Amino acid sequence: MDFFEKHKATLDRAVTALHSRVFFANFPEHPAPAVYGETADADGQQKFKDMLGKKFESLQQPNPAGWSGQEESPYLQQPLGISYPTFTVSALIDEAQKAFHTWRKASIETRTGILLESLERVKARFFEIAYATMHTTGQGYMMAFQASGPHAADRALEAIAAGYEELDRFPASVLWDKPMGKFNVQLNKEWRAVPKGISVVIGCSTFPTWNSVTGIYGSLVTGNAVIVKPHPGAILPIAIIVAEIQRVLQEQGYAPATCQLAVDTVEATITKELAEHPAVKLIDFTGNGIFGSYLESLPGKTVFTEKTGVNSVILDSVEDADKVAANLAFSLCLYSGQMCTAPQNFYIPAGGIKTPAGTLSVEDFGKKLAEQINGLVDNPKAGPFVLGAIQNKKTCERVADAAKIPGQVLLASRVFENPQFKQARVATPVLIAVDAAQKDVFGKELFGPIALLIKTKDTDASIALAQEMAQHHGAISCGAYTTDPAVKEKIADAMSLAATPVSFNLTGGIYMNQNAAFSDFHVTGGNPAGNASFTNPEYVTRRFTWVGHREPVSK
Repeated sequence: MDFFEKHKATLDRAVTALHSRVFFANFPEHPAPAVYGETADADGQQKFKDMLGKKFESLQQPNPAGWSGQEESPYLQQPLGISYPTFTVSALIDEAQKAFHTWRKASIETRTGILLESLERVKARFFEIAYATMHTTGQGYMMAFQASGPHAADRALEAIAAGYEELDRFPASVLWDKPMGKFNVQLNKEWRAVPKGISVVIGCSTFPTWNSVTGIYGSLVTGNAVIVKPHPGAILPIAIIVAEIQRVLQEQGYAPATCQLAVDTVEATITKELAEHPAVKLIDFTGNGIFGSYLESLPGKTVFTEKTGVNSVILDSVEDADKVAANLAFSLCLYSGQMCTAPQNFYIPAGGIKTPAGTLSVEDFGKKLAEQINGLVDNPKAGPFVLGAIQNKKTCERVADAAKIPGQVLLASRVFENPQFKQARVATPVLIAVDAAQKDVFGKELFGPIALLIKTKDTDASIALAQEMAQHHGAISCGAYTTDPAVKEKIADAMSLAATPVSFNLTGGIYMNQNAAFSDFHVTGGNPAGNASFTNPEYVTRRFTWVGHREPVSK
């Protein structure tokens, strides 16, 4: 079957959306029975349960060196018991090199068609992936479905579309005819987009598919072989996607090893060995800043990173303080602050936040924020599903330690009961008021549900601090509230210089944590929070090289 022609209309819409930046979603984000089928949810949940305690044998990767798996459900605090085939680094590299030399020769239309078809196959497993994501990351059901399913697939489609467009930008060959007076010089010229080689995509524990598929599909569409190295705590969601890619590759006569899964354990990680291997030319990484900086320093590698950052909210003036507090409370509670875009530092002028009813002090706004957080947490129909569960025990320890931060605790973190999962590992946000002089406290990422309300001299000082944090420590998102157009422009300009996008005056159902495929660039690549951006042209063009050949026209 010609998958390129089958999916050409989808590809055309995606390329158009890349340029227009308007809303476009190829994969519906609502898990409605009318969209995905009456039994899709139940079937997906059952398929997930059927995998528990067994070997994951869906991969087309024979002759493993062993089997391993150490995933644990944050909701049940019990092992999933799923084991995956493991391989030595040399075996993974050997298979990737063999597959690469066939895959790179495939036409861009063939590669694009195969990858688009794989996303359609993945769509049929969205619910299965959702439950796998819930029980490896701790995300709530709706986030797990949307982020690991439709939203991830749209990000993958975005990478395919960007890669296809860049590879199709120039002609494959031309007759070059230069007038020289009495005669012309004629050359036949051709250009080849040559992929870099082997790509390693290093996943994270909180968003195992959303943060990985752009690198996977970006490398594959440009002709590279890919080795996916998931976090040992969150393997299953991305393993399902790799299995579907392999299945389509095999059906079309290409080696499944074009895209391999490389599983390891926390105690015996293979990440450095893979990254440092001379055959590996491309690396995608999401995770902590120290390891990300190490990867960026490796010679002879093209590295794409998303690392840690300090995200700020600048509060100057508002139309409705309660709506602002509600929006920010949801942002803090969403997946218990375990998002790279979650707010941490809230800058409030000593003179207060201007409102139509007067000014709100740091303490006054803190009370409103605390009330909104408590109202959400204590709502049994919303709180447990918005906050989800804590993926890593160390995050709970970090939240507990936050109570020792020198400052005024405006809201202490607490546990709550998840009616569906009594054993869930949970923690609500902690709010602490500190002074602007305490940069040692707020000048670093405090991953998890931890928020600092920082009293500044005035809004100009707030802007300067937010810019400084982004420039020196990185930032992926920024929120700002002002009713003054001049202040809005001052914030936009300052944060643009810090390569940080700003969400202004959000009070409804959109939050500063969220990024939309085809419209929002995720990370800018312009500050220490990361050196790459989902998905600008450079994200794909750095994965291949244009090489030209020429010769005289035969007479």
